[in-house]
Amino acid sequence: MATSRFVGYLESRKNIAGGFCGLAGLALTFTGVAGPYWPVVVAGLYGAGALIAPPERPALPDFPDPTAQLDELRGDFETLRGYLADVDLPPAAAGRLTELTELLTALLDPGWVTEVLAQDPEGMHALSRAVRQDIPEAVDTFVRTRWWTRLTPGAEPPERHLERQLTLLHEEAERLATVLREAEARRQESHTRYLEDRSN
Repeated sequence: MATSRFVGYLESRKNIAGGFCGLAGLALTFTGVAGPYWPVVVAGLYGAGALIAPPERPALPDFPDPTAQLDELRGDFETLRGYLADVDLPPAAAGRLTELTELLTALLDPGWVTEVLAQDPEGMHALSRAVRQDIPEAVDTFVRTRWWTRLTPGAEPPERHLERQLTLLHEEAERLATVLREAEARRQESHTRYLEDRSN
């Protein structure tokens, strides 16, 4: 531990700045300016250099970039699709789920859409939440509730809740697609204005 701290100090900005100032003190000694007090001059200049050096900046945390996050989300989406393929849903709910997964597939397909999505942290969060939490929870809750409904005939069919949940999730995904489309439209308009300004 002490050795690593010592090595760290040797490589630090303070030591490097102090070393340069100490070399300047040696130069003053060789030119005769420092006189008999040259050790004090060299040590003083080294200390001054170490004091004025900027502090060490801690390294930034190495978070995954948005592209890596999207790759991970695509993998989770494939896992989700495998789970959904094994669940028996009523036709209406199955249709809504198909519409939703098709839209999510389009949003997650590699290409310019995901390039725009990668620049939208809120959109990434919404998509991640839908894939990793909302859809699996909606389907799993339906499966469990359907089992209990068999024991209590006459209760509200759980597929109504599932259909409503899937509809809401589809609307949320459509809003995200609209935001991404509008972002590209604004980018196109900005480029048009730039070209118009340049030609004037």
